[in-house]
Amino acid sequence: MSENKKGTAVFLLILLALIWGTSFILIKQGLKVFSPAEVGSLRVAAASIFLLPFALLRWRELKQGDHLKLFLSGMMGIFIPAFLFALAQTRLQSSVTGILNTLSPIWAVVMGVLFFHQRFRGFAILGLLISFGGAIILALARADGAIGGFNGYALLVVLACALYGTNVNYLKYKVEGLGSLTVTSVSLLLIWPFALVYLFGFTDFTSKLVEQPGAWQAAGFIVILALMSTAVANLIFNKLLQISSPLFAASVTYVMPIVSVMWGVLDGEKLFLGHFIGMAAILGGVYLANRK
Repeated sequence: MSENKKGTAVFLLILLALIWGTSFILIKQGLKVFSPAEVGSLRVAAASIFLLPFALLRWRELKQGDHLKLFLSGMMGIFIPAFLFALAQTRLQSSVTGILNTLSPIWAVVMGVLFFHQRFRGFAILGLLISFGGAIILALARADGAIGGFNGYALLVVLACALYGTNVNYLKYKVEGLGSLTVTSVSLLLIWPFALVYLFGFTDFTSKLVEQPGAWQAAGFIVILALMSTAVANLIFNKLLQISSPLFAASVTYVMPIVSVMWGVLDGEKLFLGHFIGMAAILGGVYLANRK
């Protein structure tokens, strides 16, 4: 990577961390009124609308087979994780969810080795074990700081991270010749009908919007989430992926926990010793896996 590209990549990484690190507190605000399914589907539908003009203009760039690739990428990297994170945060603090999301680079390594013929270094194996140990500690950490029963909702975040790790490799090695704006906008366009039909056909979104106090404000937070954390952030991420490696791009999660924890503390969330131990283990493992 040239020095110019390296500087651009670092800048995009920090910008992306700030945007995505804020997404967890926005999800939390949306969940005060809407169900996880409503939050996820509104997030995807609104993001699709924002980038719809670009998708229609870029549609002609697609070759045979690109439509299916971008649909699969949209499902793995946007649609399914949007629902998983919303559901997880019904039982997890936003700050803890942000910390668990640091497992994405580990999954980028694992999926790269399993399906995309990347080499598995010794430090990556050690980092993998340490990070998963940290994830288990976080899943066992209760709100009062003690270690108690396993919180299965943490596994939803782990699954979302696995999808992210698969998607970054898939985009890097299977989707070629398309710009970041094309990839992001068309992926959203292809998954848009599923989100739209589900939101208005199978949820109480419209009735809540009319009848429930605070619904418009909560919807506003989700729309901000859609614009910044889904539309703009995925555009930045795909650009970052094109000028760097999948593991470097996934390492945006180094900085994200700082942002998510900051927002969580400002919103009254508390972190205890178990949380900090789990966070330190995950970040340490990610660092080892990302060593040259």
